[in-house]
Amino acid sequence: MKKTSRYIFYLFGMLVATLVAMAQEAKDEFVLGKHYQALVPAQPVQTAGKIEVLEIFWYGCPHCYDFEPFINRWLSTKPSDVEFQRMPAVFRPDWALHAKAYYTAEALGVLDKIHTPLFKAIHEDKRKLNDESSLAEFFSEHGVSKEEFSTSFNSFTVETKTSQALHMVRQYGIGGVPAIVVNGKYHTSATQAGSYEQLLKVTDYLVDKERQGLAKSK
Repeated sequence: MKKTSRYIFYLFGMLVATLVAMAQEAKDEFVLGKHYQALVPAQPVQTAGKIEVLEIFWYGCPHCYDFEPFINRWLSTKPSDVEFQRMPAVFRPDWALHAKAYYTAEALGVLDKIHTPLFKAIHEDKRKLNDESSLAEFFSEHGVSKEEFSTSFNSFTVETKTSQALHMVRQYGIGGVPAIVVNGKYHTSATQAGSYEQLLKVTDYLVDKERQGLAKSK
C-alpha cells in the first residue's frame, strides 16, 4: 500500500512539473536569438521613466508602408507606461534624403500632416520624391512654403539628427526595416518574428519583460 502511495505521489509530482514546464514554455513563446536579439551594450533611450518602443523605418520601403496600419492599430491601444518613437533608417547615403524629410517635418511641427501622406505619395501615387526639389514641392502641397522647407531641410539641426540616425542604426545592428527596438535593450523585426502581427506580439512581450524588470529593481 505504501509503495502504491509513493508511486501515485511520484506520478502527481511528475504531472505538476510537466504542467509548470508547459506554462513556462507558453509564457516564453518568444526566444532570444530567434524572435528577437539583445543589444550588447544597451543603447541610450530618448525618454526617461517609461518603456521606449522605437520603430525604425524608411519611406522608400514597401514593407514599412505595409506595416503602417499594424503599428497604427497598436498605437491606439498602447499602454500608458510606453513611449513610442520613430527613427528613419539611414543604411545608404541616398536614404539620408528621406531621413532629412522626416526631421524637417518634425522640426516644423507638421509631422502629423506629412508622415502618412509621404508614404502614400511614394507607394500609392508612385511619385519620385528623390531630391530636395521634389520634396519641397510635396511639402508645399501640405502647407509648408518651399523657402521654409529649404531652410529647415538644410539646417544644422536636421543634418545632426540625420547623422545621429546613421550612427544609431549601426549601434542597433539592424539589418533591415521595419524594425522595433525596445528600451534600447532588444531589437526585433517582421523577418525574425514571422509576420507583422507577430512582430507586435514580440514587442508586447519585450515591453512586459522590461516592465517586470523595472518593477523588480524598485
